[in-house]
Amino acid sequence: MLHGDFVKLLSPGGQSLLAEVAIDTKTDVVKTVSRLRALGHDAGLVATVLTQAKLRARAKTKFGEFANSMFFTEDGLEQASRLQVAALHAGRFRTAGIKEVADLGCGIGAESLALAAIDLNVVAVELDEVTAACATYNLAPFDNARVESGDVTNLDLTGFESQFFDPARRELGTGRQKATRKFDPTQFSPNFDWILSEAGKRPTGIKLGPGHPHEAIPEGCEAQWISDHGDLVELTLWFGSLARPGVARSALLITDGASFELQSSESNPAHAELREIGEYIYEPDNAVVRSHLIGVLADSLNLGLIAPEIAYLTGDSLLESPWLRGFRVLETIAFDRKKLKARLQELGIGILEIKKRGSDVVPEVLRKELQLKGKRAATLIITRVGDSHRALICEAV
Repeated sequence: MLHGDFVKLLSPGGQSLLAEVAIDTKTDVVKTVSRLRALGHDAGLVATVLTQAKLRARAKTKFGEFANSMFFTEDGLEQASRLQVAALHAGRFRTAGIKEVADLGCGIGAESLALAAIDLNVVAVELDEVTAACATYNLAPFDNARVESGDVTNLDLTGFESQFFDPARRELGTGRQKATRKFDPTQFSPNFDWILSEAGKRPTGIKLGPGHPHEAIPEGCEAQWISDHGDLVELTLWFGSLARPGVARSALLITDGASFELQSSESNPAHAELREIGEYIYEPDNAVVRSHLIGVLADSLNLGLIAPEIAYLTGDSLLESPWLRGFRVLETIAFDRKKLKARLQELGIGILEIKKRGSDVVPEVLRKELQLKGKRAATLIITRVGDSHRALICEAV
């Protein structure tokens, strides 16, 4: 969003128009534009309002109904924490007895909202001027939060009690080009090495993408991967009093009304033992996989891995666990497309979920090749076991 667009949104006309425009999956955007233009509204204002209305509609997955009274930029919304996750972050600071947090790289202010809501004093800093303006608008109800626009690397951070970093991990697009993700920590803004140097000076939280490499996680911090209803959303590093004693790695799963956690005091937890494929196959939540805590989970449930580096667990007992999705193994055969097609037709399977790990199979292409017919439903797991690829015909439990 450009500076001029934000000014239009703040104008009485922009606010009034935004209040009456609602965007959902049933909205005919073309008809909406035509209707608003016919009423005499400026074309630029209409475009800006509709863009913001679309962002608000998307933002409901992260902010619920609060999104209807917030301002967003495209990139700010993409990187913003879900409100429930931001609340967990804020709880860390409160549990540690901290009263003030510098939210460095605050984006549209999601973390600051959660911090301010539990009466912590917040100084939110954002480099992009328009994004900072959005954060200022979003945080306006809180007297204990203020927003500054600037480069955090130029700030004197010594006066802050604690800090939370959410470094920019996208290269902003221009024109119609979309932003591209940055996977190299040296390309983050601020630079990841600079952030780590500051993290050692005061209690610090650092939000990162869940695919951040393990070898780039420093010793002496707690690394926590968070899954929200099975959607792996982030990795957060905690330093100083914000890190829990004896916890080096943790995986947190948030569900409706409950949360579940796995922990290890080791930075490199032990692997699960290998086993022959049993009566059941289990697919762990991605937070378990990314945190390398699959051995901890397997040991607690008496399960084993079907192959090294393949994150499927197996056992002979039917288990219920929030961390697992289970399948009963009906048949295990060598992966051969023609034989697999014939066998699925014999079984009358016409509805097929295709999953793969350790295989270069393209599920959409394979589905066409199989020419499925029948009324039965099944799950097909294609994976590597030893030196061979296997096809596991299963039913979800």
